[in-house]
Amino acid sequence: MTWLSLSLLSFMALMTLIIFEARWVFPDIQAYFSQSGNLTGQQLATRSRHYLQNAQERLLDVPGPEARAQAITDIELAYGLFDVDIYHQRYACTAASLGVLDETLAALEADSALPVVLARELFNPINCLTEIEMGQLDQRGEVITEFADRTGWHHQVLIYSSVLIFFVGLLFWWLHERQLRRAEKATQETLTWMERAMQDPLTGIGNRSALHQDVMQQQSQSLGLVLVDIDFFKQYNDAMGHPAGDTLLRQLAQLIANALTDEATLYRLGGDEFAALLPCEDAATLEAYCQKLHRQVQQSEFTHVAHPDKKQVTLSIGATCFVASESGFASAYAAADKALYQVKTSGRDNWRIIDVA
Repeated sequence: MTWLSLSLLSFMALMTLIIFEARWVFPDIQAYFSQSGNLTGQQLATRSRHYLQNAQERLLDVPGPEARAQAITDIELAYGLFDVDIYHQRYACTAASLGVLDETLAALEADSALPVVLARELFNPINCLTEIEMGQLDQRGEVITEFADRTGWHHQVLIYSSVLIFFVGLLFWWLHERQLRRAEKATQETLTWMERAMQDPLTGIGNRSALHQDVMQQQSQSLGLVLVDIDFFKQYNDAMGHPAGDTLLRQLAQLIANALTDEATLYRLGGDEFAALLPCEDAATLEAYCQKLHRQVQQSEFTHVAHPDKKQVTLSIGATCFVASESGFASAYAAADKALYQVKTSGRDNWRIIDVA
């Protein structure tokens, strides 16, 4: 037996008591208590407004990709609570406000507008939700007043009993809401944990698990896998220290990400090894990417005082094209790793593409 069930049973008992006591003399009494659903409607509007206000705060206070992603989540949650049939029927501002939310979500996902501009656009939907909340409260107030006028002193005992059951029901409902908030918090914490579990903590890009998951989500598609290794990274750490090595990893992650195509994704597999996943219809696409990445690293001229041959950081790159599947990914990884090994054994600072066996 849940708190929600107890709350609903309380309201059912309240309705039964009213029907029995009034002996159907006052049918409007039933109409009054049928408005109990408005409590839920009012809470939907309130919670939707809170989500939109949270999105505004995120866009204004903490600009950045993470804040934008959280704002998108808040707006989507608010949209689901806002898009209710009764709101469309009774409140003219609903459709226009949902349209604003659609445009705001599109702008956030495309990162095509300033956060402060998007935050300002949310004021109209928030005002609409406030109007809905007030309308719900006004409707309840009118029905309660009409009920009180019709029943009068003749139903004092009924009123006392109803108030008692009503507040018991509200207590159960409050307990249900508290339990629901705890569940939502636990769900959010789980989602946050899952997101962190798929990220490399040093560079903020995806990790090996994220790479495998992304491949499995693109079954039967032609993809390119690129493995990147920093030449003589151990010597760099020994000479410059691990903090400098961490800084270099972050800088190279940014450089590799900038060299990626718009549809490609970067991952850190551990140590000084990175991987990139991108659409690959033919080897020419992969070759162009490897050449661009190799050229940009050479132009960046990151200092490497411990490099045996040069005074700047260099990369070894191995790549292959494959068709996404569990076995296809395993074969592709082996082929790209083989290409990387051949580059390393032939002097490093180069790239090579090998076809999947």
